[in-house]
Amino acid sequence: MPRSALVTMAASRRSVLRGMALGGLALGSGGLLAACGGDDGGGGSSGSGTTVKFGINEAKGSGPAYDRLAAMAAAYTKETDTKVDLNAVDHNTFQESVNTYLQGTPDDVFTWFAGFRMAQFAEAGLITDLSDVWPIDGMNDSFKEASTAPDGKQYFVPKDYYPWAVFYRKSIFEKNGWTAPETKDDLMSLMDDMQGKGITPFAFGDKQGWPAMGTFDILNMRLNGFDFHMSLMAGDEQWDGDEVKLVFETWKTLLPYHQEDPLGRNWEEAATSMGNGECGMYLLGTFVADAVADVADDLDFFTFPELDSSIGADALDAPIDGFCVAAGGQNQEAGKAMAKWLGSAAAADAANSGADVPFIAANSGASTSSYSALQKKSAEVVGAAANIAQFMDRDTNADFANTVMVPSIQDFLKNPDDIDGITSSIQEQAASIFG
Repeated sequence: MPRSALVTMAASRRSVLRGMALGGLALGSGGLLAACGGDDGGGGSSGSGTTVKFGINEAKGSGPAYDRLAAMAAAYTKETDTKVDLNAVDHNTFQESVNTYLQGTPDDVFTWFAGFRMAQFAEAGLITDLSDVWPIDGMNDSFKEASTAPDGKQYFVPKDYYPWAVFYRKSIFEKNGWTAPETKDDLMSLMDDMQGKGITPFAFGDKQGWPAMGTFDILNMRLNGFDFHMSLMAGDEQWDGDEVKLVFETWKTLLPYHQEDPLGRNWEEAATSMGNGECGMYLLGTFVADAVADVADDLDFFTFPELDSSIGADALDAPIDGFCVAAGGQNQEAGKAMAKWLGSAAAADAANSGADVPFIAANSGASTSSYSALQKKSAEVVGAAANIAQFMDRDTNADFANTVMVPSIQDFLKNPDDIDGITSSIQEQAASIFG
């Protein structure tokens, strides 16, 4: 990934607090995300007597994402003789409970995201300054900037990143003579042909609330440009303006080409529909391969096509995942030591050997020998992008993402004719949150 792309992720906003990546910190029950260390992913006892508690946003046995993190924990114990107590919690519970968790007695190290979410925790004093962990061998300055809070200090260690794109099965496209669309006309023709052959063009599920944010992101970047999108996320543009209404109006014209009743379907179920050939395409992150592992070798993707020739198609979402150290953790030095190691090439290699998930290691020294074709293409596509966003719930204010945009988008999906009412409501709430 070129420096310019990653710097864009970290510094494209008017101000970092209002413009770096991430958001979506909902309050939840502290009991849902207790630092219990209930799953000893590190294994064995520590000869040095050191134990570090590691909170992760994947439930035990949930799939390759969990396996990768558990493999990293085990490799850390093997290399350092430090025992790792793994606290594995399902993804949605982790997201919904993390704020309360950090204000209680959290694990020492926990999985998190670059940018705005990290910056909010740093400003609140909930995560530890990791400036003395940097520099990290193999981690370039762009990733360092993406790990930097408004106070100029680093609070985050990147692990990997992945693009959001339109996924499809190669064999089905080849059988029907379909090719990746490059323009709006190409896309419309492709979707019409799919429907004519009894295939729903787009798989779609928004039961969890966040997946449809990716659709808004890409439509806004294609119709209004990257700069407008980032300014909108920062609260510097009007949500009831013509630009945002155009996004929803365009989305409305595309909804008939999507699976019906998206609020009754989670992303995994939508992915299965694409995997079994019921649907022709699916706009999602590369983690979609986790849900269709039996046909993962048949997957390919293209970036969402151009909708306005004056804007082009050179922007996309490519979130960065990684680690923070909780300020309330009981073993600060052990937590910082583990966080630094988790950003190493050795940690990335351990993760890649533990499971096949098509993410791209942030550390440039990580081996790519085990990369799948999907991973290699992901690296190429992200590297070629002129502008990169993180994702709506990582690109904007926490309260705004969860309490305003999730229900607003779901209201739109239930009643796409009320665009004026929905955008007016969003703007009214945005004004109270952003000021």
